[in-house]
Amino acid sequence: MNYIIPVGLILLLIYATIKRVNCYEAFVEGAADAFPTLIKLLPNLAAMLAAISIFRSSGAVEILSRLSAPVLEALGIPKELSTLLILRPFSGSGALALLSDVLNTYGADGFIGLAASVCVGSTETIFYTMTVYCGAAGIKNGGYALPAALIGSLAGAVSGIALVKILLLM
Repeated sequence: MNYIIPVGLILLLIYATIKRVNCYEAFVEGAADAFPTLIKLLPNLAAMLAAISIFRSSGAVEILSRLSAPVLEALGIPKELSTLLILRPFSGSGALALLSDVLNTYGADGFIGLAASVCVGSTETIFYTMTVYCGAAGIKNGGYALPAALIGSLAGAVSGIALVKILLLM
């Protein structure tokens, strides 16, 4: 697996050489074409990052975690993972830091550690992704995309944890 990207790049360079394409010029031209999109996305990303920072530092994550823990436990998700699942749609790096804490506290081979790892792997940073894609496409109203993404993320976490339980019983 460590060689997939380097081998892919080498194959791409070989193909470009056969087709007589100047890779450097093509890269620079592509980067220049992407620049207007980047400029268009920056205000959206700045607003989203500021909102996430306020959300985390205000204590809202902990409050939502405490309020949602009983509901999540009814779905089979341990209360130790509620903060992780609340933070994950907002911040990938924050979720990885929490995952590291969970693994240090509960170990990587126990149910909590495995479930936390699967939750991080089976969910997405929804708000970041929607900000980038909707901002790039100029979409002002995500409509049903956000609720569908949140439900899908919850379904991924619940089914992932169920699979961890099944695998630990084997």
